[in-house]
Amino acid sequence: MTQMNVPQQPGEAEGDPQRLHKAPAGRAEDPGPLPVTPPGASEATRLLCAGTYMDDKFRDTVIDELYVHEERFAAPSLGIDAARVLAHALRARRLELGWAAGILLLWIVAVPMSGGLALGYLFPVILIALSRAVLRAPIPWWWARLAAFLMRWYGRLSLLGFVVTLVITVCGGEVGVRAATWPLSLLMPDSWTGGMPDFGSYDDSGWDSAPMDTAYASGTDHGTELLRAWIALALPLLLATMVALQRGQFALALARELSRERFPDAMSDPAERSEGFRFRRLRDRVRTEQHGPLVMYGSANPFCGAGRPYKTWSLEVELRPRDDREVQPMDNRAILDRVVPLVAALRVPSPHGSPEAAAAVRDRLRALEIDECVFLPAEGLKSRTTAPYAPEASVRHLADAVEEGGETRRHFLRIRVGGWNEGVVTTVFVRVHTQGGMLMLEVAPHVLWPLRQLFQDADRIAHHYRHHNHFGKAVWALARAPRSAGGAVTTLVRGLLSSWRLATGGHGGALPDGPGASVRELGSFGEASLFQEMDVARYLKTIQQRVAAGVTTALHDAGYETDEFEQRVIHVAQGGVYVESAQGAVGIGDNNTITNNANNANTANVTNPSPSPSPNRNPNSRPHPHPHPHPGRTTQPGSASRGSTQRGNG
Repeated sequence: MTQMNVPQQPGEAEGDPQRLHKAPAGRAEDPGPLPVTPPGASEATRLLCAGTYMDDKFRDTVIDELYVHEERFAAPSLGIDAARVLAHALRARRLELGWAAGILLLWIVAVPMSGGLALGYLFPVILIALSRAVLRAPIPWWWARLAAFLMRWYGRLSLLGFVVTLVITVCGGEVGVRAATWPLSLLMPDSWTGGMPDFGSYDDSGWDSAPMDTAYASGTDHGTELLRAWIALALPLLLATMVALQRGQFALALARELSRERFPDAMSDPAERSEGFRFRRLRDRVRTEQHGPLVMYGSANPFCGAGRPYKTWSLEVELRPRDDREVQPMDNRAILDRVVPLVAALRVPSPHGSPEAAAAVRDRLRALEIDECVFLPAEGLKSRTTAPYAPEASVRHLADAVEEGGETRRHFLRIRVGGWNEGVVTTVFVRVHTQGGMLMLEVAPHVLWPLRQLFQDADRIAHHYRHHNHFGKAVWALARAPRSAGGAVTTLVRGLLSSWRLATGGHGGALPDGPGASVRELGSFGEASLFQEMDVARYLKTIQQRVAAGVTTALHDAGYETDEFEQRVIHVAQGGVYVESAQGAVGIGDNNTITNNANNANTANVTNPSPSPSPNRNPNSRPHPHPHPHPGRTTQPGSASRGSTQRGNG
């Protein structure tokens, strides 16, 4: 059995002595693989870090997975650095908690200083917020829309009336502020309003100002009431200013530490310079686990972090010796040794006549990564620190697992292509096993689809805000000022709950567990453009073709027949069905018509007309970006005489 070295991890230098496989350099014009971008400096990592400032749910989930649940192993991070995303998630939460505390403090100070007038904003704002909840209530839609419409516009008019009343009051006018804050004014004690005078009422005989005259005759300080009105009027302006400054801080971060030019320099990133001992300990732990050759998994989701399965398939063939050659011993390592060079040759550009022309090829296959990994169950360990991530232990597991064929410890050849700046990651897991004169080949492709569109638009949003005119910024901030109080309370409650779970959860002493979520998968949207789908299909077909060729070469060199394997892999790898033999006709898929000839029981006709659109499918719609095997595919019967039926698992 061949001794193995620790495989190259994403981001290591090309000249690393621990690298397992290298691209062949047989031709003089071979320019070598494309430069490798470290995971911590990739575009996907940068956008995920920006996403922690834009999506509070994404940020809280990242913190909960990597910071609160410290008993969970980190999922493999293909093309990204989850530890750096965690650093920015914690920094974004600290900043948001600070702004939320400032907004809430402003309300706390403004309410008594305004004599309770600031509470006049609450009723219309709450009414507008409730109108959105009414639309989602389980009531007839026409009633929900009508009620939401009335509540929304009553709240807007009440808010407008209250602001107009304050403006008239500070300008020297005499308008009933209590009337403008109804019905909230009914709940205000006189101690809050400072004995706000009743400005009278209107009846058939005209305006009755006696209560107003009595109130002013009693010595009410008009200057104090004017100051309170000014404070109440300035509150939304101050809130809008804080909202604008918070947004400006995010836009500034995109222009500085999260910019494409400065982000690769992790040492200058303020989020990485956190002084928290817990963060530094977990950051180092995550960086040890996420790119290692050992994958600690949970039984519920062993491929967590790799993305969505994409046409997983497997097949088994019987090893039959050829008559023209003596059979040579063949184990799993011998097969992999044939597969790896063929897959690695995909990095080499086709001949272009000159080294310069070959070096100009930007095909992402030139950056194809090949390594070997071992999946180990997290169950049974005493603590997270006892996982065998040491180099010596990794080498031992890789050497032992390749021939073991165990159920829980599984060895895979991992082939990865990070396209679209790590925005679309295609990973193919290959496992071979020989047992009892049978060869088993498992191919499990997985795809990480593009990041959320909001994250991809982070630079555009920040640039638009920085270069927007002052009037537009003011309108944007004023429109979001009413909901700032509710958002501040929600942010503080979420922060307190997270701290409470951290203090009372006891996760530090819990038994180790597999990853509950992957940072890269949390940031994925699940949809792809047609170009991206075409690239994924090309990568998968190319890699699977080379894997099949490597297995075929290994069988041939060891003196075994290859016809049966070649026939089956053509059908199964494409998502079809291989049928050993059939009497009559076999129809698979939709819209088949099978007729049996009464004169000859052994003959039958199978017709598969042009498939018509399914009644449940839009004929103009594009295929789903994660297709399963085509249901309408048909195979020819009786192509081989040995083996059993093999199916591709979609």
